[in-house]
Amino acid sequence: MPGAKVAAEAEMSTYKVVYERDESGSWIAEVPSVPGCHSYGRTIEQARERVREALDLWVRDASTAYLVDDVRLPSRLRASVKRAHVARKKAEQEQKRAQRTAAQAATELTRDWHVSLRDAGEVLGLSRQRIQQLTVRTPRKKTAAKRSGRKAAKP
Repeated sequence: MPGAKVAAEAEMSTYKVVYERDESGSWIAEVPSVPGCHSYGRTIEQARERVREALDLWVRDASTAYLVDDVRLPSRLRASVKRAHVARKKAEQEQKRAQRTAAQAATELTRDWHVSLRDAGEVLGLSRQRIQQLTVRTPRKKTAAKRSGRKAAKP
């Protein structure tokens, strides 16, 4: 295999990979913990694949190693990306809250008010199938007679 393998004590199963764009728009990928291990690609994905190939020249576990991406961006872009992540997280939390609220309303409409699934869907702006999913209750335990397939004896 070409290239020298790093000593066993220097091998790790997790490697940080730093990605930076050059003047041409390509992504340069470098593994700081393995001096000389770097590659490039037109996309981050391509650079990741190529840096794993380069890492294979230096360490034994490159094909199974976990690569931790550290994409370096200018501070203005970092701030914009961070705002996008925060907004997405807030939206996910709000979606979960909306889900719980819709499930509660659907359950109250169908169970307490005996409204049909179709009408509950109309009221909530959801499909009847979605209302059914939201109102599914855990099934009651079957009696021994039902499990065995026998009819229960009449009193």
